[in-house]
Formats: sequence, structure tokens, C-alpha cells
Amino acid sequence: MLDLVCFGELLIRMTAIDGYVISDLKKFQPFLGGAEANVATGVAKLGNKVQMAGVLPNNSFGDAAIAELRKHNVNTDKIARAEGRMGLYFLSPGAIHRPSEILYDRKNSAFADYDFTKINWDEVLKGAKWFHISGVTAALNQKCYEITLHLMKRARALGVKVSYDANFRPKLWAEWSSGYEDKIVKLMNNADLIFAGHRDFEMIFNTKYQSKVAEEVQSMAANAAFDVFENLTYLANTTRKQISAGYNQLNGNLFMRKKNYHTETFEIDGIVDRIGGGDAFCAGLLHGMINHYEPQKSLDWAIASACLKHAQNGDLCLNTTKMIEDFLTGNFDVQR
Repeated sequence: MLDLVCFGELLIRMTAIDGYVISDLKKFQPFLGGAEANVATGVAKLGNKVQMAGVLPNNSFGDAAIAELRKHNVNTDKIARAEGRMGLYFLSPGAIHRPSEILYDRKNSAFADYDFTKINWDEVLKGAKWFHISGVTAALNQKCYEITLHLMKRARALGVKVSYDANFRPKLWAEWSSGYEDKIVKLMNNADLIFAGHRDFEMIFNTKYQSKVAEEVQSMAANAAFDVFENLTYLANTTRKQISAGYNQLNGNLFMRKKNYHTETFEIDGIVDRIGGGDAFCAGLLHGMINHYEPQKSLDWAIASACLKHAQNGDLCLNTTKMIEDFLTGNFDVQR
């Protein structure tokens, strides 16, 4: 039995370091990343059986990605290899009041150009409890959108619960001529669990939710989502207040049809790297769902995972069970 199958593109992230930005062309540090891979590592590090599916190039970058995932106990047997390039993206980390900037270089990668009909998807999904995918994968091109929708439907047909992270990326969807809102609605309609905030629903429903209280805005959006998406059981998101690039406040929200759950607000000061924080939130919540935690405990693990990710360089979520338990009990002493 598999606890989780994730499908998506693995990328090399090139991060400008030492205060430089991308346009300086000075110093860059590479990291492995990708929305679904970040979730896969986060769930696997917590002791669950996780399989990553996707496509990697037949070169040293592909070999490095396989090795990195295996190091964190993610099964890579269902990752196909093909000729082509590895997708890239470039990051200028934010500093003080300068926001972070991301540039994508993902077109015509081995993943984006792959013929996904070559893969036996029933074999990939066989025996899984959950399947996780994100809107980043769907946004890459028409072929990737179609396989995203197909896999969500196929997983449901096989009795596998579907987790979908909206992960809306304007720079990717902007290359579609029009109609991507309807495409996102079709994806969400096949999910048991959606990770998305009120702005996602304002966009796809072409509306605006008005309230001076952040939780009320999220609740109005959640109610609208439950009215539209009949398969939806859980909707989760975070509320983030950005004081500066290095100091944020974060809390978690979990909505169900008859009850809502929230966490306290956590101060995150001295952020090391916030990229992948949302994926870490997904990982913590999915861990709770897989292990049948009560909803509040699942949400607490999710926000702990997200907060801890802000202290880790790179995209991948590398939290352990002890790290999350220490966070939730307030144990910040030196571990000797």
C-alpha cells in the first residue's frame, strides 16, 4: 500500500545569493524543487510511504534529482526518463522591503514535451490512499493540463482520494489566451481536498468577498466553493501577513462542510527561505489525513510544517516528526 502518490515536474532552482538579484548575474546556488516533489519529500520525511511520478531527462540533472528524492525516502520507480532538458527557475530572494522575484525557464523540458500515454497510470496509482497534484503542472501547456485532469479523474475512479493545490502562477497561466478560469474549475471539481485561498475563488468565480476580518473572507470563499464543488470534503489555506520580506505572520485554516478549524497566528521573524512554505503546509496536512488525525491536529501539523520550512534553504520540505512535535510544544532548546 502507498500512502501518497505525487505527480509533477522536478526543477532546478537557481537562487541569487549574498544579496544579489537575478539581473546582477553574479552568484547563484542550485536547489532541487517542484511543487509536488516538495510535498512528496515532506510527507515521506514524516514516515509515510510516498511515490513520485513524472519525467526527468536522461542526463546528470535527472540523476541528481532521483538521488535527492531517494535520500529522503521517496520512491522514484515510476519516474520516466526521456531525452530533453531539465526545467529551471530563477529566484531573487526578497530582502527587507524588496519582494522576491521568480523567472521561469520551463518550456520544452523533458517533462513538458513528454507523451504521457506511454505510462500505465493505473499501475502508478494502484494501492494509493491519496494522490496529490498542483495547478503549476496544469498550467505548463495543454498536454499537461489534460494529463492533470485525467489523473485526477482516474484516481477518483480507482478510489484514491485527490488533493489539489491551486498554486496559481500568473506568469504561467498568462501565456494561455483565455479561459483558464474554467479549466481551473474543472480541476477543482475532481478534488476531495483543495488547497486554495479566497483570491483563487474570487478569480474563478469573478466575484469579491468583502469583510474587515480575514477569517470571514476565507469562510465566505469556502462556503462558495462547497456550493459549487460536490466532491469537495476539505478546503485548507493559510493567512499570511507580510510585515517585511524577512518577517511574516502566518496562521492556518481548514474548512469542512459543517465545521471550520483555525490555528493561532505564528510570528516568523528572520526568514531563511519562504519558497515551498505552502507545499510544506500541504505535506503536514496530508500526513494528518493519511494517519487519521483529528482535523484540528492535522491542521496544527500543517502550520507547524509550514513555519519550520521558513528556516530551511531550498524548496524541499525536510521536517521530521520530532521537529514538528518540538515546534508544537514550544521546545526551542539546543538539541544536545
